[in-house]
Amino acid sequence: MQLTVKRFEELSAAELYEIYRVRVAVFVVEQHCAYQEVDEADRHCWHVFLHDENGIAAYCRVIDPGITFPEASIGRVLATHRWQGLGTRIAREGLKVAQERMHADTVHIEAQTYARKLYEHLGFTQVSDEFLEDGIPHIGMIWRAESTHVSPDATLVADIAGRGYGAAIMRR
Repeated sequence: MQLTVKRFEELSAAELYEIYRVRVAVFVVEQHCAYQEVDEADRHCWHVFLHDENGIAAYCRVIDPGITFPEASIGRVLATHRWQGLGTRIAREGLKVAQERMHADTVHIEAQTYARKLYEHLGFTQVSDEFLEDGIPHIGMIWRAESTHVSPDATLVADIAGRGYGAAIMRR
């Protein structure tokens, strides 16, 4: 499995097509979320994905501070294969990108509520009450650099959402 990290302008047409294809399959088709999947935030983020000869297996985008939230944020986290630890791995890679390339010490996410434990194992803390986004329960969560301890059993909750084709862990 190869890791690729690129800004929007660095993506090839084929990579961008594959990213959008997988995101639409998971978030729009599988989860029945009728919303604009391609948005302006795509131009202001790092696209982080694991792939092999069969295509993208996991993806997230790490959004510049000030675009979605005042802090850096991670969104559109998904894994196309269940129970292989890819959800946890791509979320960790997203945090690494936020720290190393954006020098972020705080990362904000809006996670699907059922994935709360996965993100807690990665050091995130819940900061909001549950709310609905596109009919799906979500919670706001924050990761701070001083909370970098990751539970050794984090991979046990990997792909906690592993339902059907794609384990969609969060949308934003």
